[in-house]
Amino acid sequence: MAFQKPSHSVTKIHLKALRTNNFKILFALSFTVFINTFSFAQDIPNKEQKIERKVIEPTIIDRAEIQTDSLPSPEISEIKQDSTLTDSIKPKKDFLEHTVNYHAEDYSKFNQKEHKLYLYNQAKIVYGDMNIVAGDITIDYVKNTVYAKGITDSLGTYTQKPVFTQASNVIEPDSILFNTESKKALIYNTKTAQGEGTVISEITKKENDSVYFVKDAKYTTAQDLEDPDYYIKLRKAKIVPGKKIVTGFANIFIYDVPTPVALPFGFFPQSEKQTSGVIIPTFGEQSDRGYFLQNGGYYFAISDYIDLTLLGDYYTNGSYALRMESSYAKRYRYRGNFGFRYENLIMSERGFPDYANSTIYNLRWSHSQDSKANPSSRFSASVNLGSSQYYQLSNNQVNVSNRLNNTLSSSISYSKSFQGQPEVNYSVTATHSQNSQTEVINMTLPTFQGSVGRIYPFASKSGSKKGLIQNINLQYNLRAENRIQTTDSLFFKKEMWEDARAGFQHTIPLTTNFKLFKYFSVSAGTSYNEVWTFKTVNKYYDSVNEEEVEEDVDGFDSFRTYNFNTSMGTTVYGMFNFEKEGQDRKIKAIRHVMRPSVSYNINPAFDQYYDSYEVVDADGNTSANVEYSRFENSIFGQPNQTFSSSVSLNLSNNFEAKVRDKDSTATEAKKVVLLNNLNFSTAYNVAGDSLKWSPVRMTGGTQLFKNQLSINFGATLDPYALDSNNNRIEKFNIDNGGSLFRLTSGNLTASWALSNKGRTAAKDGLTDKNLDENLRGGGRDDDLFGVSEDFATQQMRDDKNQEEDETPTKFYHHKIPWSLRLAYAVNYSNSRRQNEISSHSLMFSGDIQLTDNWTIGASSGYDFKNLGFTPTQLRFERDLLSWRMNFSWTPFGDYKSWNFFIGIKSSILQDLKYEKRRQPDITL
Repeated sequence: MAFQKPSHSVTKIHLKALRTNNFKILFALSFTVFINTFSFAQDIPNKEQKIERKVIEPTIIDRAEIQTDSLPSPEISEIKQDSTLTDSIKPKKDFLEHTVNYHAEDYSKFNQKEHKLYLYNQAKIVYGDMNIVAGDITIDYVKNTVYAKGITDSLGTYTQKPVFTQASNVIEPDSILFNTESKKALIYNTKTAQGEGTVISEITKKENDSVYFVKDAKYTTAQDLEDPDYYIKLRKAKIVPGKKIVTGFANIFIYDVPTPVALPFGFFPQSEKQTSGVIIPTFGEQSDRGYFLQNGGYYFAISDYIDLTLLGDYYTNGSYALRMESSYAKRYRYRGNFGFRYENLIMSERGFPDYANSTIYNLRWSHSQDSKANPSSRFSASVNLGSSQYYQLSNNQVNVSNRLNNTLSSSISYSKSFQGQPEVNYSVTATHSQNSQTEVINMTLPTFQGSVGRIYPFASKSGSKKGLIQNINLQYNLRAENRIQTTDSLFFKKEMWEDARAGFQHTIPLTTNFKLFKYFSVSAGTSYNEVWTFKTVNKYYDSVNEEEVEEDVDGFDSFRTYNFNTSMGTTVYGMFNFEKEGQDRKIKAIRHVMRPSVSYNINPAFDQYYDSYEVVDADGNTSANVEYSRFENSIFGQPNQTFSSSVSLNLSNNFEAKVRDKDSTATEAKKVVLLNNLNFSTAYNVAGDSLKWSPVRMTGGTQLFKNQLSINFGATLDPYALDSNNNRIEKFNIDNGGSLFRLTSGNLTASWALSNKGRTAAKDGLTDKNLDENLRGGGRDDDLFGVSEDFATQQMRDDKNQEEDETPTKFYHHKIPWSLRLAYAVNYSNSRRQNEISSHSLMFSGDIQLTDNWTIGASSGYDFKNLGFTPTQLRFERDLLSWRMNFSWTPFGDYKSWNFFIGIKSSILQDLKYEKRRQPDITL
């Protein structure tokens, strides 16, 4: 490739003399005679056929003969007659493959003697996919080279440095010498972005579009390229943009100071897509398990939709652990993640009295379906099951935030709806609940629920429903369940399935609603319930062994019940106005909304489903007659033995206030919520023989300080007194010398999120990865129980998305961002005159950013009942520009430990890290 020399004076057109080739003329004439001999004049040529060019010998033709031809003769173009167009010799390649565009602000000068073109000030040249922008560009047409450099202004500043762009590669050197024919270049003092890093080189040799060679170059991920805080010095390296960097001997420099951290050779992948690779483990020491390697393994980039991470831990005393993590996603369809963790824990040495060996595991799966994927069906999963003590005994630091969890729960569900009149829905769900303290596991494998939408048999054809008759509706519900209760030691063993219980429940509710006296809403209905079960019980008294015997009876059995209910409610609005003419009071008015309701329920007695057996003493006398229902172990309960008729009373309240707005430009008063809800409920058993009134249950809640403080409270008030044995008696407490109600229980919870940056900063100290790890383990969505200490996989944080609150100025001005989260809970019990605080605790966590780079945080709590601190975690974080340093410390308690980490933020160099930790001494 070469640049065409422009002319600044006149345009010269060189004409080439035409030369007659006798051989070609004779060949064309003979070819024409051959065609005319074997062709027909009236044949219409096919459009796809190529019309051969013909040279006709000039002859004198009579005009009359031309007019007798039925087809007009087409005009023959002279261009088509040119025999050179069918020449078998290929034409020479154009001097330039592409159009050359150039521009300069000050001048464009061509030196005919030197055959050079000079462009100065804001110079630009575009040729194909090559683009050079610089202050000074010189083009040499003899050597086919382009030399670009910057210019020096009046203050001596070097400006307008070249920017060389070819395809997707962008290079910003001090100067560049490019050969347009060989496509090779010498680049001086260049900074080339390669993936997440940048290569800084004094001299770079560009071999072609895809290969560069550098010497004594620097590779860094620092943001300040003029003075990088660290870099890897590459003595000799080969760069393939977008693919890889291969280097010889290289070592790390920190602020131009060499370190002994070196490699004899190195390979840096630069693929824009995720790639597979080795994950370097963390080493450390634990007092009871020896030295260890933790979280080492391999990452598999299976495809753009799914990946897989395999990790392992090994301790010198023989303990080991395996982890498998996988994430998958398909846009507009679904996303999820899967994880399995297994640990074999060995304590002490074999033969010692404190030797112990145990295995723990944990399985987690989360799947969510995009709402756009299928509007009529949905599949979701949230699984967290395994050993009950997994989070408490695990050695892995990633589980720190979930050590206080007492419950593991899972749910997998699929639902489908069929549009129509009526609508039909069904769902299949599998659930799991596991208590880590009692190690009791409750499962439903599966639960089937089906329903047919409401049917209005008496509705008008117009679709509107008015009155008692037209609002009569019925529907059908089916619930089938297979329930299993087992323990941690029998999980998924043969004994687990032996105690499984299954059943079906059919429900047909018939309801209606109407208005009464214009202001009251009345609803009434009845419900038919039928239960099928496949296992019942039989009880009898064994007089030989003098004991009651209960045995299971396999086989189908069923019972049917029904009930009646009606309710009436209304809404009452009250306004307390505090405004007076001529006064601008702060509180304008208080609005009170009351929603009272009363309901009446009748449940008939179904004593036909009850049996009895006699208890005979040693003398043969009947000492007792025990009644029981063979359905008492049914998963859907047993039918009522006695008739019940009860009235339920409910009252809900809402309080709001209108206050003067601080904004003087506001035209209306500001609305403030005083109480979100204040509810009272009780019941009266009309058919009961004693203790007809149920305790009054009071609940309430509100939010204060712009919703930063959330308060919820509740209490239970019993109207009946207690006897000397602390049992309820048929006597009101006020008649027994007490108050109207007796406080039997109470609870208060409050949570407060404070920050000097607003309420949205309550979780500033947490990353999305922290919260995901907490929630996937069944924990909280905050750091009150601590945060995960898996710093090695969390060091990369998107700092680019963090917006600065203020533009930096020359004047010193610094704010100290902070956030504080508080959770307070107290429970009071007095059902049997114990008059005690059953639980009383305060949990708190917070973060404070002392400087732009230093952040400290803490999570702890205090148990006022047991007078002790809850597990405490102190966190220190230092932002070292391209590096991040973390220190986490649990100073006391069962999980006393610390963890120190320092590593590079960039994911491409995340294996350049140092981590030291002291594991907690956990007793098996």
